[in-house]
Amino acid sequence: MNEFLWPVRVYYEDTDSGGVVYYANYLKFMERTRTEWLRSLGFEQDRMLQQDGVIFAVVQVEVSYLRPARFNDALEVSARITRRGRASLTFYQEVRRLSDNTKLVSGRIKVACVDAVRMRPAPLPENLFKEIAGVG
Repeated sequence: MNEFLWPVRVYYEDTDSGGVVYYANYLKFMERTRTEWLRSLGFEQDRMLQQDGVIFAVVQVEVSYLRPARFNDALEVSARITRRGRASLTFYQEVRRLSDNTKLVSGRIKVACVDAVRMRPAPLPENLFKEIAGVG
């Protein structure tokens, strides 16, 4: 998969008492980017729940915090699939400050496809699986 990029602006609400982005908010930025990546492929998560009965759940996160972002910074968050399983996707993601292209945060996030009723692993919907495999 090619790298998907999504812009994020740091708002005051994203920062801690020291004026830097609170560490957990980077996970939110990464989540938004994965959601927008999915949307860019034509898949809406609410429709997938209704039509396929599946949701996505983060099951593993490994994050490295390298440099701080601050209020009003313009960031760019990337997402790239590094592993595609039948019921999971592993992403490599980075957060960069646009003004100087400094890498601030990097991470590997594993997301499982889950049957929304049973809350057990479920295969990725076939149309999504084919789309990200380059077959669809």
